[in-house]
Amino acid sequence: MNDTPKHCIITIGRSFGAGGRELGQKLAGLLGYDYYDKELLIDAARNAGLDTTIFEKNDERAPGFLSGVLPMSMGYSALAWYTGPNSAGGESVYRAQSDFMRRVASQGPCVIVGRTADYVLRDFPGTVNIFLHAREDVCIRRIMDRGDCDKPEKARSILRKTNRLRAEFYNFYTDRTWGDSATYDITFDTSKLPVDAIASLVIAYIEARGLK
Repeated sequence: MNDTPKHCIITIGRSFGAGGRELGQKLAGLLGYDYYDKELLIDAARNAGLDTTIFEKNDERAPGFLSGVLPMSMGYSALAWYTGPNSAGGESVYRAQSDFMRRVASQGPCVIVGRTADYVLRDFPGTVNIFLHAREDVCIRRIMDRGDCDKPEKARSILRKTNRLRAEFYNFYTDRTWGDSATYDITFDTSKLPVDAIASLVIAYIEARGLK
């Protein structure tokens, strides 16, 4: 992709409860970049003419979790033009979502959270790929503080299930391993630094690479 513009694109992979959305929004605000999170899924579905609620319920799931959820009366026919009659529903959604990411990344600087963005945009020269993780007790506290649930045992269950699903999704669609530090430019343990400090370090890294 020699003609790809070299503006900065920040991708953030994250374990559940590690603060990916918080850091993404903080960086987008400080840098004046566009920010994309679940909007990726919703826009991809809308552009394909599908019911967005189906995709919201199946965000970052490997194809096995999507097979059979698209009624023949709407899902399959709406995507047939896009990927061909033999494509699985999950792979169709992933292609639509990946095209959306490439489109917004080509238009200007942005922050994209999750959805294998680091892999999808691997040929864009201005990408800065980040992964966030944290101690389980810290993630559990964050999950409870934001109101996802009110009991530590439930938060722990949600945390482990969500991380498993994210890993399966990432590992299925890429030739990489979710959370492997070799895959990313920078990784942070968000148990050890506040989001403002992490944002400052990321911005310093972007400036050092001449991308800001």
